[in-house]
Amino acid sequence: MTTAQNAGTAHPNTMARLLPYLLIGIYFGIVFTKSEVISWFRIQEMFRFQAFHMYGIIGSAVVVGMISIQLIKRFHLKAADGSEINIPPKELGKGTRYWAGGTMFGLGWALTGACPGPMFALVGNGVTVMLITILAAVVGTYTYGVLRPKLPH
Repeated sequence: MTTAQNAGTAHPNTMARLLPYLLIGIYFGIVFTKSEVISWFRIQEMFRFQAFHMYGIIGSAVVVGMISIQLIKRFHLKAADGSEINIPPKELGKGTRYWAGGTMFGLGWALTGACPGPMFALVGNGVTVMLITILAAVVGTYTYGVLRPKLPH
């Protein structure tokens, strides 16, 4: 059977390999819910500079990410499948890409009350209107992929 013929059925081994990621996603959904990261009110507090809650969570994530990247580089850690993790150096571009992308991301975040990770947790919590936001994010990502060669980088 070719790959095209087998595309409709998932191999049992593939499903078993994906299970840890599903469980991690469920865990993060619970953490996002309990820490109120998915709370529209918490996000509005942050954008109005009324509370430190979200800044503390975001700052903690940045610190954990920095430490994790340094540990991966220093100890040459491997991926779950044993392959080498390659983190190329970041190339800084012109300022336009940062302020334009950051502005669009921030406006979307402020208007919907959710950034990408918590959108899925909100759907899991029964806020099904977030499916529209997820669809819009997918369309926006696809549009960027199509336009990327024409954009200033």
